[in-house]
Amino acid sequence: MTQIRMIKRRLISNTVRLGILLLGAAGTISCSEPNHIPLTVQVSGLSLSKLPFVIAEDQDLYAKYGLDVELRTGPPPFDGGRQGQPDFWTRVWRKLGVASLPPPQIFVNGATPSILRYTNWPRQLDLVSIAATDCVVRSHIVGRHGIKSLEELRGGRLGVSNLDSTSGFIGRLLAERMGWDPVQNISIVPHSHAVDDIRDGLVDAAVAYEMEYAILKQEGFPILADTRTWNDYVGGNSVLAERTWLQDSTNREAARRFLMALAEGVALLHQDRGLALHVLEDWYGIEDQDIAETAYSRGVWIPREPYPCYEGIKRTMELYDSNELRRYEPEDFYDDGMVRELVENDFIDKLYH
Repeated sequence: MTQIRMIKRRLISNTVRLGILLLGAAGTISCSEPNHIPLTVQVSGLSLSKLPFVIAEDQDLYAKYGLDVELRTGPPPFDGGRQGQPDFWTRVWRKLGVASLPPPQIFVNGATPSILRYTNWPRQLDLVSIAATDCVVRSHIVGRHGIKSLEELRGGRLGVSNLDSTSGFIGRLLAERMGWDPVQNISIVPHSHAVDDIRDGLVDAAVAYEMEYAILKQEGFPILADTRTWNDYVGGNSVLAERTWLQDSTNREAARRFLMALAEGVALLHQDRGLALHVLEDWYGIEDQDIAETAYSRGVWIPREPYPCYEGIKRTMELYDSNELRRYEPEDFYDDGMVRELVENDFIDKLYH
């Protein structure tokens, strides 16, 4: 009998605890700011071009502009970094199955990959770019030990993250510049991890962005090209939203507020070096000061006015020319109205005064 009583007490205790959790979660949800618009944002990878979005999260800028943002950042690039996730009660609510995981409404990713996937793969989201933080080709091509020039890559293996990614774009751009057939004269290898694959000699060279470049440079691997000197464009890191979603006035207002927070995040990046280095350490997990400084120094190109990548979208359509892409005009892939409004109303200028 004693054992039965103990089991009953445990059941009652657990039931009470569950009730308290549910009431607490419900209370938390019901007490949220009534004028704050909920918004779910998917950030693909934490490159330097994503830093203004993370600064905005770190400094509560989304809430400042009337948004309740769930910023999903994925795993940090280095061990020890933070990862964006919803608040405690939201996680409890979902764990109990009371609420489901909402799909992203805003995507922070490359415009070039978005265009190529939409025009080549069935059932892809019809996304338009409403802003961008990265429109210029600005990575490095880093070789394994023993490779001394780009010419030596003919017939070799170039590592990129994906064929339709911005690094895949740069691989194709390299072939064009060298007068090579991108299939016959060089192997553009997808799913490559630049640092590990260069170290292990699995590729002859790789397209490396800020953090990868900083590590490989520190380890003495040869830098074959700084693509900034090419003066070319790409549909780089962009704020993307589904075309039909933007047609709703509430959604468009949420997107406008999100861009206001982004603009202030960009301003803080340019004006508060200490904050930027703190976020690189806290969120990205970069503890090595030299790597952090090298990465940050590459961020001067992030534009103050985050217009969509006009020239990068045009260049994508030229470089990947196809029957399917010819169905569209560059204007079909962007909506610059909200950034233009922020610029014309002097909202962005005031962030720097």
